[in-house]
Amino acid sequence: MGITLEQAQAAVNAAKEKAQELDLKMNIALVDPGANLTAFARMDGAWLGSIDIAVKKARTARFFDMPTGDLGQASQPGGSLYNIEHSNGGLITFPGGIPIKDGNGEIIGAIGVSGSTVENDHTVAEAGMNAVK
Repeated sequence: MGITLEQAQAAVNAAKEKAQELDLKMNIALVDPGANLTAFARMDGAWLGSIDIAVKKARTARFFDMPTGDLGQASQPGGSLYNIEHSNGGLITFPGGIPIKDGNGEIIGAIGVSGSTVENDHTVAEAGMNAVK
């Protein structure tokens, strides 16, 4: 089973709270196991350009079932996945996208966050992911 709307909204709310705690304006996207958008929030004043990035981070995390930052490490010049970001209609290979698992360890969706540094994006995404566990 995939992430429910209730779980996705809980993740959005937790991510939004973490962003507010850090005084950040973020775009937060949740996708289901098929990488379809399930929930989205754009905090007031968040960058318009980060909407697409947040969605692509969530989709990338689900497509490859790993945090986007991990995929980014493998896609550096000379790496085995160099240029992978050009596949699948465009991927994001820097931190801020994380798969979400259920209590049995099955991936039920993913979260993507964009609007600050990649370190902050990842921190806010983790808060959202942890709200679903």
